[in-house]
Amino acid sequence: MPKIAPGSLEPGMKTAKPVVNTSGMVLLGENTELTPELIDRIRNMEVDGVWVQGLSKPSVPMEAAVEELDRRFRLVAGQPHMDIIRKVVQKHIEGLYE
Repeated sequence: MPKIAPGSLEPGMKTAKPVVNTSGMVLLGENTELTPELIDRIRNMEVDGVWVQGLSKPSVPMEAAVEELDRRFRLVAGQPHMDIIRKVVQKHIEGLYE
């Protein structure tokens, strides 16, 4: 279930989650098939991405993604707030590979 930028949406795709704008207002429900008209509306609203149904494989191995995460957080290791953020991001990365 990849998150797609509004500019990359295509007719026939189905939403995997409700589509919300940056204010949190729901614009489309889950499992809605996108039409050219709906795509135009999404592109004109403040939507940063749309979760769509379908199989998607990450482009890098999970180990490489975690190594990159470790590299990026190396300078702030030991800072409690940054450690929490790192753990959340690592859990998200691992979830992409389930």
